[in-house]
Amino acid sequence: MKFQIASPSHYFTDLRLPWSRHLNEWPEEHFVEVARGIHRNVVKFISHKERVYALKELAAPIAAKEYRLLRELEEMGLPVVEPVGLVTHRDENVKAASVPSGLKTAELDMKGRGLLITNYLVGALPYRIIIQQGISPEQMHQMLDALAELLVRLHLSGFYWGDCSFSNALFRRDAGLMAAYLVDAETGELMDEVSDRRREFDVDIAHTNIAGDLMDLEASVGLPGKLDPVDLADSLVERYNNLWSELTKDEVFDPEDQYKIEKRIGRLNDLGFDVEEMEITTVDDGKRVRMVPRVVEHWHHKRRLSSLTGLQVQENQARRLLNSLNRYKVTLSEQAGHDVPLPVAAYRWTSEIFNPAVQDIPYHMKGGLDDAELFHEILEHRWYLSEEQGHDVGMDFASKSYVVNVLEKRPR
Repeated sequence: MKFQIASPSHYFTDLRLPWSRHLNEWPEEHFVEVARGIHRNVVKFISHKERVYALKELAAPIAAKEYRLLRELEEMGLPVVEPVGLVTHRDENVKAASVPSGLKTAELDMKGRGLLITNYLVGALPYRIIIQQGISPEQMHQMLDALAELLVRLHLSGFYWGDCSFSNALFRRDAGLMAAYLVDAETGELMDEVSDRRREFDVDIAHTNIAGDLMDLEASVGLPGKLDPVDLADSLVERYNNLWSELTKDEVFDPEDQYKIEKRIGRLNDLGFDVEEMEITTVDDGKRVRMVPRVVEHWHHKRRLSSLTGLQVQENQARRLLNSLNRYKVTLSEQAGHDVPLPVAAYRWTSEIFNPAVQDIPYHMKGGLDDAELFHEILEHRWYLSEEQGHDVGMDFASKSYVVNVLEKRPR
């Protein structure tokens, strides 16, 4: 038996667990129940030292490939589940009854069996559970936005997914919107660049899969606002194409219109992307200028907030927190009578605004939300209170009111 562990902080190779056996043969007491989606492979969850891990039973070569891809995607800063470990060279004596459907015992014996171990993504849920719990049509469209953005980010990074679907992603709240995470990379491939033909094929697969996912759910529990599954799948393709075009299209303008360069970069930044390199060439004998963003990096606001405060949050959360930070900088500058440097304002905002707002919220009341999402909700609550009372009620009052009037009344 061979273990590969991605990080010493996740060292949990408890040899008392029956690693050599198929997951279907493990005693049930080893497993824990968590929110989960539908998997075509056998997937179980275990708990170790206050962490939860997902174990997925695969043929060893496929498990090794997915482990490698997830590690590479994580190192690139892409939104994927965290790969923790890989177990191979396990006992080859597999009972026929324990083999997943569609995989013959002889085939499994020939290839060997592997266990892929990933960290359970706290606060992220499968699409089925989110929809079954009840969401609005607007939130349904937010999930499509998140999945389209995830697919664009993967393609920009040279990753061909090959099986994009709602089933192969998890969704987490992100400042009132949604963020999507890849959880299944079995069919993926990393390359220098994803060709237009492969991108279009990947999007076509996504369209088919998502229409099927939503048709199945429509038949069982219904969709919010009686939305049509095919229309929703069509809208994903439209969202993907619009975002891809904005990030990669050529733009031609007159040399006098230099401001359009900054305007284009500003639009990309608003979408959460940084432009690492911009190619600018003259055309029409120097009468026109063509601008092409050649390299686009991910998560402009997320990296900006991290560099200023050390906070690791989602992209939309970072955008909201940066807005709060910038407003606080203006207040500090007005009070001081001179411009306060942003790093100084960031330190004071973290210690005087962000931390006090979230640190006194009891853990049992957080409902799985991280501190950045709670802070976003406090900002929303502050706005409503201020509108109601006709003046800014301040963060201290808003955070205390949020605990009493929102969290204490929220079902848990």
